[in-house]
Amino acid sequence: MKKILTIAIVLLAALQAKAQILQPVQWSYAAKKTSDKEAVVFIKATIDAGWHVYSQFVKDGGPVKTTITFNPSSTFSLVGATTEPKPIMRMEKVFSMEVGFFEKSVIFQQKIKLKTGQATVTGKLEYMTCNDQKCLPPDEIEFSIPVK
Repeated sequence: MKKILTIAIVLLAALQAKAQILQPVQWSYAAKKTSDKEAVVFIKATIDAGWHVYSQFVKDGGPVKTTITFNPSSTFSLVGATTEPKPIMRMEKVFSMEVGFFEKSVIFQQKIKLKTGQATVTGKLEYMTCNDQKCLPPDEIEFSIPVK
């Protein structure tokens, strides 16, 4: 009986520890048709106060930049590169370089050309989140965005 009780306590402690993992960024997705043959895909990061995510355009030697990769598809093609608003620029001593980042929220946009009436845009994004004291390990998430 003591062994079962000990196992239960260990399992509950493990579940409690997992629930406390920091996730200061929530991602959401949308798409809007701009014509019968074109659409824009929106990838939004909502960032907790005090935290930031990095631009797609961070030089080598700096933090992990936000990277958005789209899976190839027969239903659409990418038009140009993924765009982002102008980032906040700051010299970060830990990286000994000026880096661009976003606070509160940021929306990345990708234009696509539709080969059929609708599509599902899939892919993955990699990003790193930091605050003034620490950085969390880079994270990678898969996404699926319907375009109707």
